[in-house]
Amino acid sequence: MRVPDSFLWGGATASFQVEGGYQEGGRGLSTHDYETDGSVEEPRAITYRMPDGTAGRARSSFFNPEELPDGAVPCFLEDCYYPSHKAVDHYHHWKEDIALMAGIGFNVYRFSICWSRIFPTGQEEQPNEEGLRFYEEMIDEMEKHGMEPLITIHHDELPIYLAENYDGWSSRHTIDCYVKYCEVLFERFGKRCRYWLTFNEINAVRGYAACGTHKCDNQTHYNAVHNMFLASAKAVKLGHERMPGSTFGAMYASSALYPATCRPEDVFRHMQKRRETYFFIDVMARGYYPSYTKDIFNRRGVTLKKEPGDDQILLEGPLDYISFSYYRSNVISTETVSNVISGDPNPYLEMTPWGWPVDPIGLRFVLNEFYDRYQKPLFIVENGLGAMDKVEEDGTIQDDYRIQYMADHLREMMKAMNEDGVECLGYTMWAPMDLVSLSTGEMKKRYGLIYVDMDDKGRGTLARKKKKSYHWMKGVISTGGESLWDSEG
Repeated sequence: MRVPDSFLWGGATASFQVEGGYQEGGRGLSTHDYETDGSVEEPRAITYRMPDGTAGRARSSFFNPEELPDGAVPCFLEDCYYPSHKAVDHYHHWKEDIALMAGIGFNVYRFSICWSRIFPTGQEEQPNEEGLRFYEEMIDEMEKHGMEPLITIHHDELPIYLAENYDGWSSRHTIDCYVKYCEVLFERFGKRCRYWLTFNEINAVRGYAACGTHKCDNQTHYNAVHNMFLASAKAVKLGHERMPGSTFGAMYASSALYPATCRPEDVFRHMQKRRETYFFIDVMARGYYPSYTKDIFNRRGVTLKKEPGDDQILLEGPLDYISFSYYRSNVISTETVSNVISGDPNPYLEMTPWGWPVDPIGLRFVLNEFYDRYQKPLFIVENGLGAMDKVEEDGTIQDDYRIQYMADHLREMMKAMNEDGVECLGYTMWAPMDLVSLSTGEMKKRYGLIYVDMDDKGRGTLARKKKKSYHWMKGVISTGGESLWDSEG
């Protein structure tokens, strides 16, 4: 059993988790720049100052953030560490990092472009040439290694100016700024990039860091999401016009979802919860709001603010393929209090050190579920294991747990493709190198095949080192996945 020769193998990153260089190359401030580090015990936060001079912190948990108080202005506090400022310094190590990725056999690299590196405030008439040149040189280097770009246009961050002056995606003005940003990217990189993602995990983003909105209530959230839907549709239509042969997806946080019991009430709640994820893909892949939107909005007290012409915009810009992240599965009952990535404990599954259930078969379940529903190509653009890796006395990193995790998931992906008939374009793991964790802001929660010498507070040499999984993955790719079946991986 193997994947087609056209299959795209690669890794995925986000600019604010790897890049750094936040005051270099003409880059403007971004919403994540005000986000502190954190841990499971002490969540990340947006730091701010009130008109009376007092400072505060608003929890910025990706899935359950707090609102910024009225009058609060984001600011940097001397006693806080802000991981995005340095990240893992990909800004100065990109050539080395791309060479290391090529050494694994990657033929694609999914990376995000920092909007404020192209338009520092989002408002400029002309883009920042130095920012464009940075990404252009990255793409040049990728081409040398036979690696093509998969560009995420908006990965949970936007220029701080748009957040502070327009409340981010609450405003339709941000749609216009986004489309202008897209026009520049398409003009500069369009002939060299086939695959684009308009938004990252759009079904999970909420609050200031990800959306630039000061409020987190359902009304604010779904109006912001509607504006993002419109922006995506406009970008897809524009991209098809400007870049014949280009294909567009958007990325969704996806977990397999199981009813806790066969009790009808649990099964019905499971259906409702699954619709809450489908909702985002349905609108963007089909080009219209599904009938069950009424149920979701009624339960959440939302009255959507539409303008004439919005429905036509959505119809004209549906996605070409569906991409998603997959890390875990969830169990749902009528008693479950859950967000996108949480549910009740599943007694049949083991947990990661961060409490995430490990469910490889769930990936095959999701691949079949999505392909049955949409009949569009799929792309797994995030999957991986966050773990505390140890450098041994001999300098090696023996991450057999990561190898096992990836082998189990890749086998299920290949079963879906070869046995179930699912069309899957590729797999970009999270992440090729260690980076700052989105959920906790830690470095000790490591995902990479490449170790980066840095701790939770940014201390270290930043030296890159190959883990055992690096060499293992190279073998998997070189055999088109066939090696996964040698004594079960």
